[in-house]
Amino acid sequence: MNQQFSSSLLSAIVCGLATSLSLSVFAQSPSSTVIVSGSRFEENLNEVPASVKVITRDEIANSTSNNIPDVLSQIGGLNVRSTNGGQLNLDATVDMGGFGATANSNTLILVDGQRVNPLDSLGVAWESIPIDSIERIEILQGGASVQYGNGAVGGVINIITNGGRKNINQASVNYGSFNTLINNALLRNSFENTTLQLAANTSNTNGWRQNSAANAYSFDGKITQNLGGINNIYLDAYLSHTNAQQPGGVVGQVGEGNPQAAKFNNIGAATVGDNSGLRLGTIYALSDSYTAMMDASYGNRTISYKAPYYASSDSIGGGFPGASGNGIQSWEFALAPRIKANLGKWGTTILGYDFNQSGEGSNSTYSGAASQYIATNSVANDPVNGFYYNTGTNQTARVTNQSIYIISRLPLTSNIEASGGFRRQVQQASTTDLNLYAPAANTASQSYGANAGDLALNYSYAQNQKIYLKWNQSFRFANIDEFWGWDQAGNRVFSGILKPQTTQTYEAGGEWNLKSAKLTGSIFQSISQNEIRYSPTTGYNTNSLDNILRKGVSLDSMMAPTSNLNLAVGGRFQKTYYASGQYLNEAVTLAPNILLNARMNYLINMNWTFGGVVNYVGSQIYDSDPSTSPSLARMPAYTTADIFASYKSGSWESRFTIKNVGGAQYATTGGYGSVAVPGGNTKTSYYYYPGDPRAYFITAKYNFN
Repeated sequence: MNQQFSSSLLSAIVCGLATSLSLSVFAQSPSSTVIVSGSRFEENLNEVPASVKVITRDEIANSTSNNIPDVLSQIGGLNVRSTNGGQLNLDATVDMGGFGATANSNTLILVDGQRVNPLDSLGVAWESIPIDSIERIEILQGGASVQYGNGAVGGVINIITNGGRKNINQASVNYGSFNTLINNALLRNSFENTTLQLAANTSNTNGWRQNSAANAYSFDGKITQNLGGINNIYLDAYLSHTNAQQPGGVVGQVGEGNPQAAKFNNIGAATVGDNSGLRLGTIYALSDSYTAMMDASYGNRTISYKAPYYASSDSIGGGFPGASGNGIQSWEFALAPRIKANLGKWGTTILGYDFNQSGEGSNSTYSGAASQYIATNSVANDPVNGFYYNTGTNQTARVTNQSIYIISRLPLTSNIEASGGFRRQVQQASTTDLNLYAPAANTASQSYGANAGDLALNYSYAQNQKIYLKWNQSFRFANIDEFWGWDQAGNRVFSGILKPQTTQTYEAGGEWNLKSAKLTGSIFQSISQNEIRYSPTTGYNTNSLDNILRKGVSLDSMMAPTSNLNLAVGGRFQKTYYASGQYLNEAVTLAPNILLNARMNYLINMNWTFGGVVNYVGSQIYDSDPSTSPSLARMPAYTTADIFASYKSGSWESRFTIKNVGGAQYATTGGYGSVAVPGGNTKTSYYYYPGDPRAYFITAKYNFN
C-alpha cells in the first residue's frame, strides 16, 4: 500500500515537536484544574492518582476536528475506528485500552457524569451531543468501575457541557469536500441565577464512497439554576436524528479492490436512528462537612435498518432467506444519589447508590422473494426438513442493575495521600426469543454479581509534581446483543446470558512540570478473566477461557516555547495478548502496539493562526478468530495529517482546513472471515473499511456577544 505521506516528513515533524511540546490547555495552571471524573465530585487534578487529560473548549475550537470522535483522536491521542467514514464519524468506536473489537463495551462515555453507552454493542450516539455545547472533555485512562460501575474497564471519557455562566452566542458554517455541510449554533445566557444554554447542529454529506451519504441533526437545551454557593440544579433535554447509508466493507486486504465502491449487497442499505431523553442533576451542601449530589436520566433510542438486497431472489440463491429490514427500540432509566463527607484529618468519604433499568426489543421482517421462499419451504412442526412459517423474528431483553459503592481518601502526611474504594454491582437480565427457527418462544433469566475495587498512593513531592501507584479491579457485564450468536447455518440464535468479565490493573505514573514544560506518563499492566469476546469460528459470544494481558507505557509531553507557539506530542506503546490457554502469547486483533500523536498551533499575529496534527497508528491484526489470526497478514500502519489556517477579525473567524493532507490510503478497521458473495453464498476472505481521502473545508464563525 502506498503510504502517501513520506516517513521522512513525519519524522521531521515528530522530532521537532518532541523537543518541546504543548497545547493551549497548558495555559491553565495544573494546580487549579478541577475535574469530576476521579470521584464524581469536583476535585483538584493533581490530587487524583490517575492519568487524566483535559481537553478544553478552546482546544476544540482551535483544532481541525468537525466531530467529537475526531477531537478524541487528534487531541486525546486515542485510537478511533469507523466503518462508515464520510467526515461525520457517526458510528465511531473509541479504544482506550487495546480491547480491539469490544472497545465500545470497555470504554465508558459520559455526558456530565451520566453514561450514554447503549445497552447493546452499538456505538454511542455522538450526533446527540452538539460539539459547540462542550465546555471540556476529561479523559481518565484505566479502570474506574468503583466510581462508575459497568463498562469502565479501559477508561472513561466525560464530556462536560455545564458551561459556567459566561455568555456565549455564536454560529458557524463549515462546507467542503463531498458536498459536506456542517452548521453549529450555541446560545448561552445568564439571567440573575439562571443560565440557559441551547445548542444545535446539522450535518450533511454525500460521502466519498458509493452509497455513503449521511445526515445528522441534533438539539440540546440545558437550564441551570444556582441555588446559592455550590448548590445548583440542572435539567438537560436532547434529541437527535440520523440517516446514514451503509456502503459496507471492501473485500480483500487493505489497498485491494475499489475503495469507492459499495459492497454489492449493501446497495440501498441504510440506518435511520432517533435518540432523545432528559438528564437531571443537582448538588446541595447539607452542611460544612456533608454534600449531597444526585443524577437521573431517561432516554429512548430507535434504530431502523433497511437492507433491500435481502428481499431479492439473489439473496436466497444459496437456499437461505435473509431479513429485508429490522429495527431496534430501547429505553433506559438511571438514578444515582451520593453523599460526600469531609472528615477533617480523616480525609473524605463518598457513599453512593446507582440504579439502572433498561430494555430493548429487536425485530426482523422478511419480504419479497425471501418471504415467498419461507412460505414455500415451511413444514409445520418440522424444524429439520423445513422452516416454521413466520415472516418475522422478535428478540427482547430487560436488564436491571443495582450497586452500592464507597470511595475514601486519607491524608498520611502533608504530601502523601492514600485512597481506595469498593463497589458491588448485581445485574438481573431476562430475555425472550421468538424466531423463525424455534417452535415456541424461548425465555431465559439470570442474575450475576461483580466486584470492583482500587487502592492508590499519591505523592505530591513538589508543587505541581506528583507520582502515584495504583491497583484497580473493574468489570463489565455482557451487552444484551451478546446473548445471541449465529449457528452453523447462519441463523440468529440465543446462546446464553454471559458472566461478567473482570480486569485487574497495576499502574504507576506521575506528572512533572519544568518551567513551561509539562510531562505526564504512566506504565501499566492489566489482566482480564472471562473476557467477553465474539468467536468467528463458533459464531457465538463467549467468556474467554484464557486470560488476556495488556501492558504498556503512555506518555504526553507539552510545552509553549514562546507566547505564540503551542506544541504537543503523545504516544502509547502497548501489547495485548493471550496470557494463558491454547492461544498463549497470540496477539488480540484490532489492537495496534503503537499510537503516536503530534500537534502544533502557531499564532502568527493577532489575526492569523496556523496549526496541524499528525496521527500514526501501528499495524494491527485483522479482526478474526485467535486460532486463525497468527497466519494472517496484518493491517498496515498508517499516518494521517491535517493542517489549518485561520483568520480572526472582530467577531468573525474564518478557517481553511485540509484533512488527510498527504492523501494516505488506509483503514482503521477490517477483518477476516465469512463474507457474502452474489447468489446467496459466502466465502472466507479479508475485508476492510477504507478511511477518508484528502478533503478540503472552509469554515466561517460569528460571535454575537
